[in-house]
Amino acid sequence: MKISTKGRYGLRALVDMAANTDGKPMSLTSVAKRQCISLNYLEQVFGTLRKSGIVTSTKGSNGGYLLKKPATDITVREVLQALEGEFTIVERSAEAMQDPLQQAIQTLLWDEIDAKVNALLEMRTLEQLVNEYKSTIDQGNEMFYI
Repeated sequence: MKISTKGRYGLRALVDMAANTDGKPMSLTSVAKRQCISLNYLEQVFGTLRKSGIVTSTKGSNGGYLLKKPATDITVREVLQALEGEFTIVERSAEAMQDPLQQAIQTLLWDEIDAKVNALLEMRTLEQLVNEYKSTIDQGNEMFYI
């Protein structure tokens, strides 16, 4: 499975939101500007994230989006699953599972890859990504004098 633009941009926008939040709803315009992502595209992505229960929206002049729960409680798997669907490296078919050779490959290879990738995605949280992002920014701001 290849992560689409929807998954990559959605995850990026959520990390940006979590990194720059002050507890107040954040406008998608500010996220779109910082991340150079189309506002229209982000609106579609956040509609999906809202329906999935990852973010909540507030209307009005001070409206915007907020994470529905702390960044420490939102896994990368949860975000990608909302935007991309269930991760699987190959599609399962009933007829293929009747073939012993394909069933052996599925069990010993594809299922194991799926399990390992899903475990990794489940281990990573938005908070970890935010911390890594902030660490990267801090390293880029170091001044060196000769």
